Amino acid sequence: PSPFLDPGPTSSANTLALLHLKRDLLIPTILSESSTHSDTDYAEGKVTNTRFGSFPHSTLLNQPWGTQILASNVDTGSRGSKGKKRKREDGETPKEIEEDGEEFKGGRNQAATAASSGFVHLLPPTPEAWTLSLPHRTQVVYTPDYSYILQRLRARPGDRIIEAGAGSGSFTHAAARAVFNGYPDADNEGNAAQNGTVTKSKKKRKYGSVYSFEFHAPRAEQLQAEITEHGLNPIVRITNRDVYEDGFCLPASPGAPAEPEADCVFLDLPAPWLALKHLTRTPLSPSTLRSVDSTSSPSTPNPLQAQTTVEMTSFRSPLNPSTPTRICAFSPCIEQVQRTVNTLRQLGWVEIDMVEILHRRLDVRRERVGLQEEGLRGANASAATVQEAVQRLREVEGRFKAFHELQKEDASSVQGNGKEAAEEAVEGAEVAKKNNKGKGKGKGKSNVKAEADTAYLSRQQRLENLKAAASERDLFKEGRLLHRTEPELKTHTSYLVFAVLPRVWAKEDEENCRRKW
Repeated sequence: PSPFLDPGPTSSANTLALLHLKRDLLIPTILSESSTHSDTDYAEGKVTNTRFGSFPHSTLLNQPWGTQILASNVDTGSRGSKGKKRKREDGETPKEIEEDGEEFKGGRNQAATAASSGFVHLLPPTPEAWTLSLPHRTQVVYTPDYSYILQRLRARPGDRIIEAGAGSGSFTHAAARAVFNGYPDADNEGNAAQNGTVTKSKKKRKYGSVYSFEFHAPRAEQLQAEITEHGLNPIVRITNRDVYEDGFCLPASPGAPAEPEADCVFLDLPAPWLALKHLTRTPLSPSTLRSVDSTSSPSTPNPLQAQTTVEMTSFRSPLNPSTPTRICAFSPCIEQVQRTVNTLRQLGWVEIDMVEILHRRLDVRRERVGLQEEGLRGANASAATVQEAVQRLREVEGRFKAFHELQKEDASSVQGNGKEAAEEAVEGAEVAKKNNKGKGKGKGKSNVKAEADTAYLSRQQRLENLKAAASERDLFKEGRLLHRTEPELKTHTSYLVFAVLPRVWAKEDEENCRRKW
């Protein structure tokens, strides 16, 4: 089974696991328990090196998902199957190292020892986590986009999805999980009898599948390798094809139903309107085909421009004939949206609408403004009214006035003390008298300071009084209720065009419906 669909309670060998280093930083790795060593292996086996340390796969296997894995001490120089000398330390000569006789440990099984610091969390693979950690070959469809797309397409277990423009495979993994309802191979094995024959069931079960098309051959090969590693190859079928020219129909094997017979379609193409010609239930007439071709831009290459007719005998629709088909076109430019909408209208699609996804986090809180909020968290400690501002200015000016008066008293006291020292030798009585005057001036200075301290509180005393008063207030009810948006979620700036193609409703269908109901 695929770890994306059923990861199990613990990690296992030869399956994908994600190492969570920090937010939005995950490292995918295929766990290995092989004891054989190549020229690039460590003595501890296969090791994943991160900025938080080295993690041998022996410490990652058979661990419950979500476990915190400590880093291990790994000799990064001990690699290869041939014997090597250890690294030279400070003050050692090559001759001393040779006499030491300490050889390379590579090629031998060595148990991992825990390091003093560093750890990661072991997480199971999910489409959301894979979107954040996959190797980017193209611009990917992020989780907020494909979750809304799958909901609008009404993708359910058992449905079949056409994806044109697979790219890095982000939407492919999400679609595979959305339509999964079992493995076709497992059902065939369950129907096998003891004598080796297969018993036919009364009604063959329909399994969900994803038919992914990619024009670029190297990207298609890389995506096919990833799908095979992740165990999704029974559900996902990768095809390297130009859907503008060759369409979406796949060759049907003998005795098997036609493919894909899709229930929903997702187009992530530069010119999605050129692929809509192949998403019809009936063959197009030459006039309709020419009309659709005329909507394309002259600068856009149109491989179907020379094809003016459709062969009636070879036509096969890739859509499910028994259910309505829903489509989504993923386009970054509004001009692409306009051409896609025009083509959809000409080909009979209905309920056409365009959606732009803009994700924002709403920060709802109360804003408290006033001088009484000074020193409190989450408040604006500025004057809320003119009266508060005037009162604060008067306090500041009063402090400055008291400060300058104290400075004047200090200056006059210094001058008085100098004169007293000069006249002390001449008249003793006058010295005592002048000393008494100096004491009087000192007394006046203390009176000024006491009056300033009484009239104007210090900042520390004011903050203490405000905090004491705030403990008796209902802060959650005060202030103005407001909300702010914050762009945090990573999305792809694009437009989504949705439409529905109804099923063909003939006279026989109407009669059957009347007889049934």
